[in-house]
This record gives sequence, C-alpha cells and structure tokens, in this order.
Amino acid sequence: MHPAPRALRRAVSAATIALLATAVGCAPQPEDKAADPSSGSAAKSCAPGKLATKTTGKLTIATDEPAYEPWFKDDKPANGKGFESAVAYAVAERLGYGRGAVVWQSVPFNKAFAPGAKTFDFDINQVSISAERKKAVDFSSGYYDVRQAVIALKGGKAARATSIADLRNLKLGAQVGTTSLDYITDVVKPKQQAAVYAKNDQAKSALKNGQVDAVVTDLPTAFYITSAEVTDARIVGQFENQGAAPEQFGLVLDKGSALTSCVSGAVDALRKDGTLARIEKQWLSDAVDAPVLK
Repeated sequence: MHPAPRALRRAVSAATIALLATAVGCAPQPEDKAADPSSGSAAKSCAPGKLATKTTGKLTIATDEPAYEPWFKDDKPANGKGFESAVAYAVAERLGYGRGAVVWQSVPFNKAFAPGAKTFDFDINQVSISAERKKAVDFSSGYYDVRQAVIALKGGKAARATSIADLRNLKLGAQVGTTSLDYITDVVKPKQQAAVYAKNDQAKSALKNGQVDAVVTDLPTAFYITSAEVTDARIVGQFENQGAAPEQFGLVLDKGSALTSCVSGAVDALRKDGTLARIEKQWLSDAVDAPVLK
C-alpha cells in the first residue's frame, strides 16, 4: 500500500507486468518468473553502465513526494537512507551506475503504474506487483514481501477488534490505488464504504480526527506510524496473505522495457547474496510482528 505515512507505509519473486485497474488494485498475485538476464541478447544489453536508459550514462529513478519513512529518510530519496533508497542504490550499483550517475525524479504513486510511457528508468514506491498492473507496466522481481495491517486509536472500538468480522461494522480508510484499499474492499467487505485518501498523511489525519475508526497500511508503515507519528494509536493486527504467493513490492518499468530483465537480474542477485536481507534488517527491523486477523 502505499499509501502510508511518512513512515512504514503504502500500500511486494519475479519479473512481471501490471496495470492500474481504476484507482484501486493490488491484491497478492502469483508472479511469473523474470526473464533470465544472463541469456542471449539480454546479457549483452545488461553491460554495466551501458544500459539503454532515458539519459545516456545516467539511471533515472522515481518515487512519490513526500517520500515516507521507513522507506526513505527525511523526505530525501537521494541520501541513501531508508529501505527503498538503499535498495535503489544497491540495484543501481549492480547495474553499473554509481551514486553520482543516479538521478531522482518525483512521480505520484498512482501515475507510476498507470498506462502510458514513463519518464523514469524504474520507480520504487511500495508498489505491489499484481496481474492487473502488469497489463500496463513491467515489474522487476519482488524486492520485499509485505503484509497489510490495521491501525486504530487506543481506546477506540476498532482497537478491540480481534478478527475480520469485528472490522465489518467500522469506518475504515486507506490510500487510493493501494493494496491496503483492496484488503478493505475485498477481504474485510465492510458495511460502510471505505474512506479513500490521495495520500497516507490524509488517512492519518482522518484517524486522529475520528473521521474513520481505523486505517489500513502495509505493516512496516503501520509500525512507524504508531511508534513515531500517531503514538496514541496501535496496530490492531495484520492480514494473512491472500493467495499462494506473498504480496511483493516490485520496481516499476515501462511496459516492454529493455531494462526489465537487467533490473530483475540485479534484484535477484541482491536477494541471493543477502544484500536485501541486510538492508531490511537495517531499516525495517522494528517491523517485526503483529496479531493475525482471521
């Protein structure tokens, strides 16, 4: 989900293609295996630092603004701090682009995976891989397995929920176009229509002001919100994965991009050598666990 805070938010292995189905959409989907970047012409096109990027010799990476924690730090994607900033630079290095060759660009969450040509080489913004989104864009292999969680103010009726059934009579909110919103509509199926917000910050404000009983974000974002931003809130619980494969965040590329196999190969290598695990431990170690809502 993206959506989320300025924090543990929005809002997951494989290389794939996806589309924005209306403003909603990203339930966990089994992913097709990424094309092998080491085979045939793909190997030649993945020569370090010599990819067919938007700007020769540069790698353009996009994310939303503001850039929330713990995915980014201090709203500065280029500083290398935060899980996704660190992942982005690790991928760039694998592709042969040092920090000085990386150019950051601001692109709204929903626009990143909407149909149409892209101005970036890849986008990193807690975008879940889904079959619908793959109709419009390419995805890299998943770089993070994620679950969705429910946040409520301490002492509120939502804070006492222990099951999905307990959530059905509540007013729930989430960011537009996120897996979080999908979980509300498709899993919880509340009696009241969900409140939909353009940004996670708006969802947080609605929770603080009592306009909604609870909001749904990805689990890391939920931990950050409750520990640093809305400290009188608590994590009610997390949802189980829907489907055989885990929900994963993936890097977003143009549909049919010549870079897709190269980027997926870089992500796969970072997972294999333990780099992704080390980055996750450094930046997301506080997002450990929460009760499962069934």
